[in-house]
Amino acid sequence: MNMTRIVVGVDGSDPSNAATQWAAREAQQTGATLSLVHAFDWDYYGARFDGGTVLREWAEDKANTTLAGAAALAAAVAPTVIVSRKSVLGSPVPVLLDAATDASMIVVGNRGRGGFGSLLLGSAGQRLATHAPVPVVVVRGRPDIGSGAVVVGVDGSPSSLDALAAGFREAASRSARLIAVRAYVPPTPPWGVNVEPVVYDVAERDAELHAELDEQLGPWREKFPDVAAEKLVAHGGVAGVLVGLSHTAQLVVVGTRGHGSVAGTVTGSVGLQLVHHADCPVLIVR
Repeated sequence: MNMTRIVVGVDGSDPSNAATQWAAREAQQTGATLSLVHAFDWDYYGARFDGGTVLREWAEDKANTTLAGAAALAAAVAPTVIVSRKSVLGSPVPVLLDAATDASMIVVGNRGRGGFGSLLLGSAGQRLATHAPVPVVVVRGRPDIGSGAVVVGVDGSPSSLDALAAGFREAASRSARLIAVRAYVPPTPPWGVNVEPVVYDVAERDAELHAELDEQLGPWREKFPDVAAEKLVAHGGVAGVLVGLSHTAQLVVVGTRGHGSVAGTVTGSVGLQLVHHADCPVLIVR
């Protein structure tokens, strides 16, 4: 049987443990296998140049202990999932990118011990999210995501339509409803002298966006008839709308690039605000 594989970066921190459990449940729901990957280095204060045998053995033992703990967590929540473990000498981003070449997804926590868990808070995280060959999930927010909806940011760009496809697959595997969201900031009413009037009617614009969402949802509703798909046109900043919905969602899905709107870019404000502030896991689709 040709099974998909989910890679999760582990470092033993609480967010990393939460990412491991989320990834194990995801593997169980989708029939995937789970690869636990831990990156480590033993070159402390130039020890590598002095041989550093003791330090290297200590680092390897610690890596094996970390992986064993993660495997136990995965088995506790998804006992039937096939789990593999791998410790690699190197830096987290290159190690994960290499491990994900034939994977279906990379999963990390939002914070950690300077390793995988903290990836999406700085430049290393941006590298992973923008260069990974597969979707990346940042597990953050509520430890128990419950039975909320899968929320997808849509702006009509190819990236956001890929996110919509992924959102339907995720909703189907969870027996969850899906909410497709289009957010925009209505024009400010004119004021002052010689100010141009508002160029479009907000109610008409809302109706147009509802129609666009209906068209974009159509093929996926046919492919996933058991998924209850809703649409939401919201007024406000995109990141703020999606973060607000994350408080009751079980997953927020966005693309890596869009029309400067909902899908945004992971290296821009929307993606970064989500991985910093969302109250549930965030799936970034390439």
